[in-house]
Order: sequence, then structure tokens, then C-alpha cells
Amino acid sequence: MARGLARDHAEKRAAIRAGAARYFAAEGYARASMAGAARACGVSKALLYHYYDGKEALLFDILEQHLGALAAAVEGVAPDGPPEARLRRLIHAILAEYEDADAEHKLQLDALALLPGPMQTPLVTLQRRIVSDMSRTLEAIRPGLGPRRGAVTMSVFGMLNWVYMWHRPDKGMSRASYADLATDLVLGGLRGL
Repeated sequence: MARGLARDHAEKRAAIRAGAARYFAAEGYARASMAGAARACGVSKALLYHYYDGKEALLFDILEQHLGALAAAVEGVAPDGPPEARLRRLIHAILAEYEDADAEHKLQLDALALLPGPMQTPLVTLQRRIVSDMSRTLEAIRPGLGPRRGAVTMSVFGMLNWVYMWHRPDKGMSRASYADLATDLVLGGLRGL
């Protein structure tokens, strides 16, 4: 008879994902190893292989959890009210989801392309859902963006995606304050187009 899952299976997996994400982000995914990930997570290599059959499967799980949570947060933003208010809620939701996920976010930016194509496909689909939601909101604020729509959308993500590089929660502005600043910059820019 097959052995069932331990009661704390999901918690152990989450802890491994978090520890491995920090290790991969610090070491660089291409240079990282499963042995190093096991050490960083404080588990044996055998236990790590109990949960994941290799480094790609571990990275995929990290990114799928991160992007899935981000897509759920974006899609959970109510569409009601003026589109400017929705943009503010979207940017707040994205930056709130990025908080405490700097390593996962760095891996999304740096390592997703290192996965085999079939593993990239569902992750890229999640990214596209997030980008499409933002793009539709921006178009509702400033109809007629036409071919500039993609560049405007990615410019917004450019402001948001790199917060992990410079933001220190104990110094300067909070993420919520930055979310308001970024929203104001985007709205001002859209009015200027």
C-alpha cells in the first residue's frame, strides 16, 4: 500500500520553495545546485528529491506559485468604479504581492527563460494574464493608445518590477506610498500622451 502524504507536506513544500528561491536568487539559478538548495533549506538532499525530481521542477514550482498568487491578486481587483481608481488598486495589489517575494520575483525576471519550453508555457500564460489586465485598464483610462499600448503597459511594469532592487522597507517610503507615487506618475503620463 502506498504511503500517504505527511500532514505537514504542504508546509514543508512551501518552506523548501522559499528557501530555494532565496538560494537560487542569491547564487544565480544557472550556478545553483540541488545540494546547495538542500543546504540552504536546512534539509537533506534526499528529502529535497522526495519533493522535487530536479532543479527545473523546483524552479517551476517556485515560479508557478509566485505568478499564480500574483495573477489571483490582479484578477481579484474589483473592476468597478473609474478606471483610474482601478489602476491604483491594481498597482497596490501588485506591489503588495511582491512584498516578501523579492527572491521569487527576481527568479521570474532572471530564470524563467532558462526552463524548457513546455515548462515556460503555463508560466508565460500567467504573465500574459497579468499584463493583459493592466493593459485593458490603461486603455480604459486613455482610449486610443494604439501601438503605444504595449510600450505604456510594459513601462508601468518596469516601474513596479524593479522595486525589489532599491526598496528598503525600513528606509524612505513604504510600498503603499510608492504604489501611490507610481500610480500618480502613470496617470500624469497618460494625460500627457
